[in-house]
Amino acid sequence: MDRALEGFLSEKLEEISRRSLRRHLQALEGPQGIQVRRDGRELLNFSSNDYLGLANHPALRDAAMAEWERGGFGSGASRLVCGTLSAHEELEAAIADFKRTPAALSFSSGYAAALGTIPALCGAGDVVILDKLSHACLVDGARLSGATIRVFHHNDLGKLESHLRWAREKHPRARVLVVAESVYSMDGDLAPVAEMVTLKERFGAWLLLDEAHAVGVLGEEGRGLADREGVSDRIEIQMGTLGKALGAHGAYIAGSEALREFLINSARSFIFSTAQPAPVAAAAREALKICRSSEGDALRASLRQNLASASEQLGLEEASSAIIPWIIGGESEAMDVSAQLLDAGFLVPAIRYPTVAKGSARLRVALTAKHSPENIQTLAAELAKISPTDTPRLQTR
Repeated sequence: MDRALEGFLSEKLEEISRRSLRRHLQALEGPQGIQVRRDGRELLNFSSNDYLGLANHPALRDAAMAEWERGGFGSGASRLVCGTLSAHEELEAAIADFKRTPAALSFSSGYAAALGTIPALCGAGDVVILDKLSHACLVDGARLSGATIRVFHHNDLGKLESHLRWAREKHPRARVLVVAESVYSMDGDLAPVAEMVTLKERFGAWLLLDEAHAVGVLGEEGRGLADREGVSDRIEIQMGTLGKALGAHGAYIAGSEALREFLINSARSFIFSTAQPAPVAAAAREALKICRSSEGDALRASLRQNLASASEQLGLEEASSAIIPWIIGGESEAMDVSAQLLDAGFLVPAIRYPTVAKGSARLRVALTAKHSPENIQTLAAELAKISPTDTPRLQTR
């Protein structure tokens, strides 16, 4: 390697380490679940987005294996060349039915969905308005679009209204897109979706709502927060993931038939990516079946019970989603608490800048339907022992 490049990389890595921000990949030695194995140790896992416990569900495995036997693994090409398989179309039909939209289009990841969709819809001369805590993929999609970007304080409807008014006054011919999440991934709080819908309609804007952490968890049959609030049919672009509560992989955009056809022809991350393997699509389709079944209802009920129990035992207001942020503040302090938990047999990684704002490092405690009451009790007891009593433990909502 070139010495100048090697020196640059080493210097930057040292700087990251000094700021307690360096990350490392650490593999699990076995399947995803409540009990995981890493470096030869059994750990109780409170860090996974597998909210319903479907990642290791035998039905998903069986669906993937059956598809493998039917048509192999690799898709062979991008969707527009010859990579579209029946499994993809079956999955997209299932997503549209689940979301109660005319159509849906699947992507290889949530990041790909955002980076393909936002620049396809908006460009130079348009306006994208984002919640300050929007996920990095949404921010990057907005930047890539070349549109004028305005950011409003988290869940601040007054500021959103001000930005919408500004956009209409200063850019009367622009396409205006509001971008938000329904459940915020690091705080676990909910967006005021119904009010946002009313505002965007008043100013003639569109709304892209990312339901990544709500799908499977909230709403009838786990359709998400927009469904729970009764406004899903008033949202132009609904984004979601297949790899969190649904336990599979990939993401989707749900909306009108015209939106689907437009993205097929305009979303670069879709056009220029090799299609997902058919077994992956089959597993996701099976996960949707479970999510909409009585088993899915039972899993959501178990998750709600676990959230109520964890909130009470941790001394917090009742969690509104599967994510409980335990705010510590400093990056090194958060790393220390996470390390102490690891020593005690708990996997709860510290979340630091740039994932969250500087000075708001935290433990992101993720609950699932599969945690037992004993699991929650032991975590709460351990946190009470090692986390400072004067630490602010829940970000203001």
